[in-house]
Amino acid sequence: MTTDEKDSAKETVKLIIGTSTLELPVITGTENEKGIDIGVIRTKTGFITLDPAYMNTGACLSNITFIDGDKGILRYRGIPIETLSAHSNFLETSFLLMFGKLPTQPELTHFSNDIANNCEIDGQSLAIFKGFDATAHPMSVLGTLLFSLASEFGNDGGDPRATFYDDAVRIMAKIPTIIAATYRYSKGLDFISPNPKLGYCERFLNMLTGEENIKALELLLILHADHEQNCSTSTVRMARSSRANLVSCIAAGVAALWGKRHGGANQEVIEMLELIEKEGGVENFVTKVKDKTSKTLLMGFGHRVYKNYDPRATIIKRACDALLKKMNISNNLLDLARELEIIALSDPYFIERKLYPNVDFYSGIVYKALGIPDTFFTAMFAMGRAPGWLAHSKEFSEEPNNKISRPRQIYTGPSVSPYTPIDKRT
Repeated sequence: MTTDEKDSAKETVKLIIGTSTLELPVITGTENEKGIDIGVIRTKTGFITLDPAYMNTGACLSNITFIDGDKGILRYRGIPIETLSAHSNFLETSFLLMFGKLPTQPELTHFSNDIANNCEIDGQSLAIFKGFDATAHPMSVLGTLLFSLASEFGNDGGDPRATFYDDAVRIMAKIPTIIAATYRYSKGLDFISPNPKLGYCERFLNMLTGEENIKALELLLILHADHEQNCSTSTVRMARSSRANLVSCIAAGVAALWGKRHGGANQEVIEMLELIEKEGGVENFVTKVKDKTSKTLLMGFGHRVYKNYDPRATIIKRACDALLKKMNISNNLLDLARELEIIALSDPYFIERKLYPNVDFYSGIVYKALGIPDTFFTAMFAMGRAPGWLAHSKEFSEEPNNKISRPRQIYTGPSVSPYTPIDKRT
């Protein structure tokens, strides 16, 4: 078959706009996802497409993560999340996301050692860190410290891929140290220096509290490592499109993740449970949620992408139950969470609306059980999501024809307005 014959065999759709009829190519993904390439619409017709919040817009082609929300499927580089959560560890999963393959043992050892040898934060960074009030939100500290490191990373010049490995290693290494130091500072405790002889999660927990409970943390980080083109990942890709240096792009992701609609959701779960405890228990709360005149929201249930059960929630629920049993933990909030889960999974109101517990519901409970304060939940999310952000930065940089992001708009303001001198304004 000739090239022309191959091109003619490609699927297309016809789009009629005014007097123009366009034949637009259909792009088909590995899992038979289909998208229409609309790149020529504006030049051919003068029209643009309008899609607030990009609800139905594909911003890129990506081979990193696949989600089927209807079937509850999540895969990193084709490997099911169930397989990775059962057999992998966070650094191996991070390597997979960033470099597109599972590492050999020497590669993983080298990667792990490089991260271990870059964990320290220098005196200048500590000086900036100590300028914060002890009650400062961990995400503000993390974002600021990352931006302070940006000057060390310099600019990538003409080839933003040139220093990716070294820069990614430093980012992966320093985020846990910053979070742990922030925690110690907030408690008025001395810093614990990172121990390069410990593994990634073990080292973090050692810096945090001097204690260990690695398995549950490892699992949470794997489950949070990537999730397609979410708000923070899209922010990172957009920042990278300007050829900002890598750590600046990751700091931009931290800023986007901070919001309650995104990474702050697991903190809101705990706040919801505290409200339930304060205002009369689970049954009373559920009644309010079902009341259409009430503004009571159910946090940690349902998901914008998953129309079925969040596959990450299934995994973390088992780990959550095992952790609570192992630690012999019993407190009011965790008991209320279990009660709420049972009611929501059996109540027709929630079942019909597919309001199943999502990963935020269980991750908040696990972090609470590990003794991590609510305000640190989003920073923990950032630590887990960092390899996904890095992978998408790398993928964008390697696209041969990548361009700076520049969405269009439909202007709705006044056409021409007069200027009134300030002394004549009322």
